Amino acid sequence: MKNLDYYLSLKYDVKLIGAAGAWAAAIPALPDCVAEGKTPQEAMAKLEEAKKAWLANRLKSGQPVPEP
Repeated sequence: MKNLDYYLSLKYDVKLIGAAGAWAAAIPALPDCVAEGKTPQEAMAKLEEAKKAWLANRLKSGQPVPEP
């Protein structure tokens, strides 16, 4: 059975958009897995936290997890 560590090790495509002071990052393969930050680095760091929570919730609830 695939676990959280397995899914965290996968390389999902990330979309990063924004301008000075307002950035958003998302993983299109994981619906509603998004994060915002004041810098691209902050948005990406928050996205990693959001990805971990998103994946953990899906696994806990028994829902399928898309792979890249």
